[in-house]
Amino acid sequence: MEATIALRLPRDAASVPLIRQMLDGTLRSLGVDPQIRDDIELMLTEACSNVIRHAEPSDDYTVSTSVLDDRCVIKVIDNGEGFDASQIITPEPGAEHGRGLLIMRALADDIRFVNRHEHGAVVCLEKRLRYAPGAAGLHLMAM
Repeated sequence: MEATIALRLPRDAASVPLIRQMLDGTLRSLGVDPQIRDDIELMLTEACSNVIRHAEPSDDYTVSTSVLDDRCVIKVIDNGEGFDASQIITPEPGAEHGRGLLIMRALADDIRFVNRHEHGAVVCLEKRLRYAPGAAGLHLMAM
């Protein structure tokens, strides 16, 4: 089974709830465990928020999400100058900002950053899915 959603979105905070709701609706209809859906929602929100805050000079960004049997793969792609994830400084306890990468790393089963110099960056997040007993997703995987 493969289900894919890909959207080119304006670099605006109003775009985040749209992709979040679309992905959550898909995962809910497949019967994905609510805790896993919450983790995915938070990872997606953090990745999109980072693009909105930091990527330049683009007016838009792309989010591609795929459910591949028991995995959800999210790619958030910007058209800015890219960044070096190893150079990101860990925020001090109590800091108001700068926790996005820490949150994504804590929740994702796999996370990759691809820096495309002068062509933006790709954040790729993967999460293993758990399905409720009798869920549609389990039935579709068995086909």
